[in-house]
Amino acid sequence: MNENTDIEYDLIIEPGRGVKHYWLDVWKYRELFAFLAWRDVLVRYKQTVIGIAWSIIRPFLTMIVFTVIFGKLAKFPSEGAPYAIMVYAAMLPWQLFANSLSESSSSLIGNANLISKVYFPRLIIPASAVIVSLVDFLISFSILFVLMIWYKFIPDWRIVTIPLFLSLALLVALGCGFWISALNVKYRDFRYVIPFFIQFGLYISPVGFSSALIPEKWKLVYSMNPMVGVIDGFRWAILGAGVKFYWPGFLLSLVLTATILISGFWYFRKTEKTFADVI
Repeated sequence: MNENTDIEYDLIIEPGRGVKHYWLDVWKYRELFAFLAWRDVLVRYKQTVIGIAWSIIRPFLTMIVFTVIFGKLAKFPSEGAPYAIMVYAAMLPWQLFANSLSESSSSLIGNANLISKVYFPRLIIPASAVIVSLVDFLISFSILFVLMIWYKFIPDWRIVTIPLFLSLALLVALGCGFWISALNVKYRDFRYVIPFFIQFGLYISPVGFSSALIPEKWKLVYSMNPMVGVIDGFRWAILGAGVKFYWPGFLLSLVLTATILISGFWYFRKTEKTFADVI
């Protein structure tokens, strides 16, 4: 007995349930992560007038402005190193953070077509956007060696610890990127807040000046900005023994970074299922 019946099947694709399965999904889509990161790098430098040089010009000009204003005019202390090197040592992690946050915050909106058509762990998108900023950082880092040669400044063994503070800067940016990118999907006006937040953060972070200027009783409060510990760490690694490292503030930065990263991941996962519908 043959019966002709039309049976319709609905294929429902869901993200891996639970954190363990989700990380397995992320690993399975590692090639997509590499593709998106490489695509973003190509797009960033394609059809630009000055191309890669922009990654050098922007922090370099900012360093000159801060050096003239705070070093020459205000006569702020430079922790035993040339003021230009002290400022540039802080500009490197700040520029990495600012670029990463700017790129990752709009990454989901920029990949709306991809999100609405296929499933993959959405976490890949803001994470891959951070890679572009890491490329900028590596390019900008070359200027630091030029400054050291110019001022005849020789770093000590502490410079080998830079990868530690670089990782910390990336984690801060990634945690903030998870938060802002997810919020930006639902509340589109967040894209107008980010430039103001970055500009404001530049002036309240110890980029153009040394953290040593902060009164002792306020240092721990000031360190509630997680980038303070990152910037001080870079200066300690690059400038050497002349920098008094404030360990309580750095430990607070570690705690705050972990909090931002974990809470950002939690909120991202909580809202991830709605991205395709809202976007």
